[in-house]
Amino acid sequence: MSTTPPPPPAAPPPPYGTPPPGGGYGPGGAAPQEHPKGTQILVFGILSLVCCGLLGPVAWIMGNGARKEMDARPDVYWSNRGNITAGWVCGIIGSVFLLLGVLYLVIVFAVLAGTG
Repeated sequence: MSTTPPPPPAAPPPPYGTPPPGGGYGPGGAAPQEHPKGTQILVFGILSLVCCGLLGPVAWIMGNGARKEMDARPDVYWSNRGNITAGWVCGIIGSVFLLLGVLYLVIVFAVLAGTG
């Protein structure tokens, strides 16, 4: 019976923070750059759902603009898109809630004005 020798040990993983092979982090070898308004859009979107519905349209508009900037300049901004998209979606939902709240108030005032 023949036995095969064990395989050689695997090379250790590169230390944390080492750039990937090829010398770069992303498109063009540049370090990742986050969109400067990404976190702000996310915070506005969340706040529009939690406590301040007026921030919904703001997050929606800012998120739409930031997404267009990222699409136009993928070589500059290619990180933080998830935060921008999440804030944008939360802004849309917050805007819908704001619109529903305004419609509810209009209907309530119309009913109260009609009964008095």
